[in-house]
Amino acid sequence: MPAGPATWVLLEGASDVAAVRALAERAGLGLDGSGVRLVDMGGATNVRRHLLDAARAPASPRVLGMCDIKEATFFVRALRDLGCAVSCAQALPGWGFQLCDRDLEDELMRALGPGRVRAVLEDLGLTDRFATFTQQPAWAARDFHEQARRFAGVASGRKELMAQALALALHPRSLPAPLRGLLDDLSGDGPTFSSLGATERTGS
Repeated sequence: MPAGPATWVLLEGASDVAAVRALAERAGLGLDGSGVRLVDMGGATNVRRHLLDAARAPASPRVLGMCDIKEATFFVRALRDLGCAVSCAQALPGWGFQLCDRDLEDELMRALGPGRVRAVLEDLGLTDRFATFTQQPAWAARDFHEQARRFAGVASGRKELMAQALALALHPRSLPAPLRGLLDDLSGDGPTFSSLGATERTGS
């Protein structure tokens, strides 16, 4: 990873990158040429490698991120390895790493509600495919929310496409807490990795 960007945002996958990019640009936080790099880590288990890259980078970038709560232990362990006194997973937002309860798609769909998620599927031309999917025996009896979450991940590129569309369907004041927190962090200042370990972020 190049050392140039002033801020790295560590995200679990391509769908997270797509959603954050769309919302940041809508909020006027243009990323191109701004020194912000959205990093698709290819899974939370790779966070330690990316944090080490940041810690060793001559430019000492700010590092932010977002992860699912079930993957938070990887972030806590990696930050502790770098000398950051992270007490527990729930303390991660104070260090710039926002937490999704299940995953980002779940956060977006809960914030929108079933009716608006159906509208997004229609806008994307996926209504018929979704109807076919919900007729499968394994999914026919599930509620709409679980069907839609699973549907997003069963075709290549669909999760990324839906994450971006779902994010943009939300009113800026209705953003789920982890996305709102990440955008707030992008808009503000924070310590570089040269100061982490010496200066604890409390989130207060």
